[in-house]
Amino acid sequence: MTLRIESTSAEGRTVLRLIGRVQSEYLSDLRSQIDDQERRLALDLDEVTLVDVGVVRFLLACEQSGVELLHCPPFIRQWMVREGPDRDHRF
Repeated sequence: MTLRIESTSAEGRTVLRLIGRVQSEYLSDLRSQIDDQERRLALDLDEVTLVDVGVVRFLLACEQSGVELLHCPPFIRQWMVREGPDRDHRF
């Protein structure tokens, strides 16, 4: 399965639910959806099955800019820790 993105609104914020494989080639579409949001934003990662290093760096940048990561799988969180907050991550 490739990436599917579902958008919902809850508790005064927009939640983008990511489903499937999130690869760097999809980041421009995801960035566009994030940029279109005028409210607080969260990314729900509960059904993400695969990421690459570009996506991990993107998620770090999102989190650093105030985007909440919901249901972040342990394998992604561990990779984010290894990539470290000291690096310059921009999306």
